[in-house]
Amino acid sequence: MSTRQPTGGPPDASTHGGAGIRYLTVLYDAHCPICRTAREWLASQAQLVPLEFVPAGSAEARQRFPGLDHEATLRDITVVADDGALYIGDGAWIACLWALAEYRATAERLSRPHLLPLARGVVAAASAVREMVREPGSVPPGGSTGYGGPDDRPVCADDRCG
Repeated sequence: MSTRQPTGGPPDASTHGGAGIRYLTVLYDAHCPICRTAREWLASQAQLVPLEFVPAGSAEARQRFPGLDHEATLRDITVVADDGALYIGDGAWIACLWALAEYRATAERLSRPHLLPLARGVVAAASAVREMVREPGSVPPGGSTGYGGPDDRPVCADDRCG
């Protein structure tokens, strides 16, 4: 898997041999109620590019993306495109919006240099709140937490989870 990291902008639809990005994999914190709500909201939207959701730090994530820093994916939302492009933090949120039919134009606007600081500020604020409401021992309804146990996740040292 390539680990090229695009800038804060949305994915380039013309990549991947001219056929465009076929899907994005979103690594999210399954222990966080905000992250689970965001996942449900993203999944409920009409998607121009399909979004797959995998709990960050899970066995599936480690198997599918062995080259990733899985400790980091537990701190920052991470999106992996099928062409190997990696989006982290605000870039990951913009990539998710870009995949949605109703929000692609918003993603393109937020990625402009004069609005990117706003996007970064919103993601930073959400990250700070996320760490306060995270439920270390909880299991999301109908699924696994994605972690080996309630203490199998490092503390978010910099209060950034994406």
